[in-house]
Amino acid sequence: MKLSVVIVNYNVKYYLGQCLESLRRALKGIEAEVIVVDNHSHDDSVAYLRSRFPEVHFIASAHNLGFACGNNIAIRQSKGEYVLLLNPDTVVGEDAIRASVAFMDNHPGAGAHGVQMLNDCGERAPESRRGLPSPMVSFYKMAGLCKHFPQSDRFAHYYMGSLSWDVPGRIEVVSGAYCFLRKSALDRVGLLDEDFFMYGEDVDLSYRLLKGGFENWYLPVRILHYKGESTQKSSFRYVHVFYDAMLIFFRKHYGGMNVLWRLPIKAAIYAKALGTLVGTTVRAVRKKMGFRISKGTSYPHYIFVGGEDVVKSCERLTAENALSAEYRVAGRDALPTVHSELLGRFGGQDRQLCIVYDTDLYSYQDILDAFAACPLRNVHIGFYHRKENRVITMTEIIGG
Repeated sequence: MKLSVVIVNYNVKYYLGQCLESLRRALKGIEAEVIVVDNHSHDDSVAYLRSRFPEVHFIASAHNLGFACGNNIAIRQSKGEYVLLLNPDTVVGEDAIRASVAFMDNHPGAGAHGVQMLNDCGERAPESRRGLPSPMVSFYKMAGLCKHFPQSDRFAHYYMGSLSWDVPGRIEVVSGAYCFLRKSALDRVGLLDEDFFMYGEDVDLSYRLLKGGFENWYLPVRILHYKGESTQKSSFRYVHVFYDAMLIFFRKHYGGMNVLWRLPIKAAIYAKALGTLVGTTVRAVRKKMGFRISKGTSYPHYIFVGGEDVVKSCERLTAENALSAEYRVAGRDALPTVHSELLGRFGGQDRQLCIVYDTDLYSYQDILDAFAACPLRNVHIGFYHRKENRVITMTEIIGG
């Protein structure tokens, strides 16, 4: 078998369903298996998806074992020459996996590679290319130098800002959201370190691959990563798990440093965690007290694009859910023209806009490419799934 795709799920059944649907298209012509490990979800993920995706092997854990452990369970059962670790809150373009397989076939020294991840506005996510968080690299990031000098080879090494986005390039850390691995490399350096419950395990594995003599790469192939739908980033638990992962990595790989270096770095991590915790607490209190942002900024205006039959279904859907919406009837080849017109009309406004495309009519690849060509902060990606009569966006699941 050429490829084993491994996904660890926790309470995001609709996003996972969308991810699996995009995988169906992306895996055509490739001898592959898909393994989903459900970490004891409470939203009936397995029961909901098993009948819809009979080709997928589901493993329903009786406990939440964490991201690293969940992936390792599936990797041990996998049969592929390559293993793709994929987040459930992703959408894979139709060309992405074929390009990944071809690259690994042609680069035997590559242990892993990542891709160009887009956010829901079509902007390129900086974590698509990352450097190792050495003490100095981490200091530049925490001090804000990475942000202020985004293309500096020295100050922006955390996101490898000096690299081109448009050609393949050597990187140091491959994101766990889309981590394409050579199975023989895993056999040599070992699986994910289960001391990391969530976060940091991709950094640790990438570092071990480099130390094992393998190369890590970035490919200019696009996927969508909602970045956070599979976690609750506003929770106290997130703050603890995320910053604990930083400490685990530091102790594991830099524990032998001089105490004069160790103490300031640990202090900086604790200070950053405290600041995040305070911000989280303030937001939680404001929410409890009933503070809300204005209606104009909290609820987007929807534009549905598709064939006449889909538009009629969407009209009923929006009426039933009291959405602010309008509609465009357009053929398969009209996507670039329609998208450009909509950006010209709505781009740059204060009001948030969500353009929802019919996924039966348009390919995921074409939708992602349209948004990536001209990303705007107020214009967001939406997908309409005809069979389920459901809209999926970064912030909402509507219908179905």
